[in-house]
Amino acid sequence: MTAFTARPEHGWAWVTGASSGIGRAVALRLVEEGYSVVVTARSHEKLVALQHEVDGPGKIVVLDGDVTDPHDMERLLTAVEYDHGRVALAILNAGVAIPVRGDDLHLEAFDKSFAVNLHGVVNCLVPLVEHMKANGHGQIAIMSSVAGYGGLPMSAAYGATKAALINMTESLKFDLDRIGIRLQLICPGFVATRGSVKNNLPRPALVSADEAAEWICTGLKSRHFEITFPKRFTYAVKLLRLLPYGAYFALLDWLVSGPGPHGTAPKRKQSPSDKRPRQAV
Repeated sequence: MTAFTARPEHGWAWVTGASSGIGRAVALRLVEEGYSVVVTARSHEKLVALQHEVDGPGKIVVLDGDVTDPHDMERLLTAVEYDHGRVALAILNAGVAIPVRGDDLHLEAFDKSFAVNLHGVVNCLVPLVEHMKANGHGQIAIMSSVAGYGGLPMSAAYGATKAALINMTESLKFDLDRIGIRLQLICPGFVATRGSVKNNLPRPALVSADEAAEWICTGLKSRHFEITFPKRFTYAVKLLRLLPYGAYFALLDWLVSGPGPHGTAPKRKQSPSDKRPRQAV
């Protein structure tokens, strides 16, 4: 079956995690392209503020929702299609980034990360597929990250969820292609958002949320399965994973700590802000 590419005339777009960062920038960009966009997050005030910024041929409708509640996501999607029309395009972007130190582990960081980043996507994906099957087509883009390509310092919870999303999206593509639902994977490099994981790594090839939105919206119109950017950096990260583990760990350790007599970064006392959940891609 020919891959479906959504256009504004096909129906509404839905962006989760749209109150800030990449989700917010993508929603505004889609409006500029002519889409009517449903935006979802738990921060009602920020969504209303976003709605007031609209300056384009499309419009924004605010529907509060918690992606960790599957019944809430089913209700929200049913309400959208009943009140406004079919959803042709969905960008499942909602996520949190909680730093994790191996010498100070807490269950809460893992529970929260998996509830939002992984189960939150599944809670949206299940009703979306059912509705798009009934409509005969649809396009869904799932937000992962280059953190899912391989283990990075302080990203044990965040990176694990993003790796799971990569595998899940790859696996589902086979079946969804056959029923006219186009599935895409978004793997950004470092993006300057409030939700970036705070670790000791340098952040090369850093892009703004607006630049990320431009990459994403261009990729949604392409025939590519993976939307990754900036490519020179993200492809280098992919190649990094081909190294033997000894070389991989040594290189990352050097990047974190810099050259020194022991090759490891000095231990840092964890501040209260390190444990605080942050919105992320």
